[in-house]
Amino acid sequence: MSRRRVLSGLMLFAFIAPCFAAQSAAAQEWARKMFPVREHDFGTVARGAKTEFEFPLENLYMEDVHIAGIRSSCGCTSPWVKGGKDTLKTYENGAIVAHINSDRFLGRKGATLTVTFDKPYPAQVQLHVRAYIRSDVVVEPGSVELGEVEQGQAAEQQVRVHRMGGGAWRVLDVKTENPHLKADVRPSANGRPGWYDLSVKLSEDAPVGYIRDHVPLVTNDPGAREIPVAVEGRVQSSITVSPSSLFLGVVHPGQQVTKQLVVRGKKPFRILKISCEDGSFEFKTPGPNVARPLHLIPVTFTATEGATGKLTRSIRIETDLGEMTLPELPAYAVVEGQ
Repeated sequence: MSRRRVLSGLMLFAFIAPCFAAQSAAAQEWARKMFPVREHDFGTVARGAKTEFEFPLENLYMEDVHIAGIRSSCGCTSPWVKGGKDTLKTYENGAIVAHINSDRFLGRKGATLTVTFDKPYPAQVQLHVRAYIRSDVVVEPGSVELGEVEQGQAAEQQVRVHRMGGGAWRVLDVKTENPHLKADVRPSANGRPGWYDLSVKLSEDAPVGYIRDHVPLVTNDPGAREIPVAVEGRVQSSITVSPSSLFLGVVHPGQQVTKQLVVRGKKPFRILKISCEDGSFEFKTPGPNVARPLHLIPVTFTATEGATGKLTRSIRIETDLGEMTLPELPAYAVVEGQ
């Protein structure tokens, strides 16, 4: 190959390489936009403590989004798709779970999680996690597991925290910012230095939904004043609604679409009222005097003239169970111009 031809090839590569780099960056941007958070620092965690963080994502597009795989740059972190939900429909939400393997790794650790998409277009998004895993502080079991709790019921669980060797290490207090959780820590009954029992109680007025929180233990260690302990559980309603979010599709101004809600209870109940702040929604109910364990509710949406773009509303369902009501149901539609 002549020197002139080699130089020409190098000049052509130097010209087109920035173009390819710009196109590649643009190709990834659509996927990055689905992640409002792309890094998390766990801070100092105890050995064996259950340490997880969920990176939320939302499909912002009309096409289905499919997660082809996730890989971690370090064995200290195990990632997975929450609930195995690797395909998201329009405006559906999901999450990537990052789990720190604090039972097998110690010290300062960090990992890059690469999430690969193959639909609607190939793309990759990198998520970053960091943690410092204490070798001398242990939580047994690794988290406060409240389990499945019926709405209106209280629940309480206890874990033990201790420092290897005891010494002058002390737990001074425990904090919680969740108004539905109360935590108490005190020296263990075994009388061993550096051993503490942590009790966490869920109040009766806790709302329906998942509990994924932390209660930080306040210590006298100047290098690690706070050590978080994970609290998990789920408050179950006596009534469920499916789908959990209602997507009404892509419509044009003046167009009408009807979808169906399935409202199911553990015993017969009455639907007193279904409402929405938007008059474009209409609901057909069986009437406040009809009690049954399952209700099929047609929801009709009429796109108003002149309104275009994404529309997000909330549907409220009131029953004869008083305070045992359902959280507001999100409803979505995309109104396109004619």
